Amino acid sequence: MKRYTLIFVALSGAFMLLVACNKKESNTKIRGSWKSKDANVTLKITDKKFIMDGDEQNAEDYFTKGDTIFTSFEGNQPYTKFVIQKLDEHQMNLLYPDSIVVEFSR
Repeated sequence: MKRYTLIFVALSGAFMLLVACNKKESNTKIRGSWKSKDANVTLKITDKKFIMDGDEQNAEDYFTKGDTIFTSFEGNQPYTKFVIQKLDEHQMNLLYPDSIVVEFSR
């Protein structure tokens, strides 16, 4: 009986480790190239980078949590927060950290 208990505990631990390491993406719709309505700002979002105005050298790492995009340059804190107000396949409204709403389209 002890042997079955130890096997069960080991398998449970392995399962919990796999579930905890599984990365869940909440907003996969944000990936792609976006242009603001007034064409002043271009935004490119890849799997790992947040690139504003085509400046690949200053590309920022990002992660999403709910309806907020958190960006940081090379993992440095504090994070810059962009709130997604509206998001569909062709349009996205972002609330910038300075409380300005910018409308983007693909």
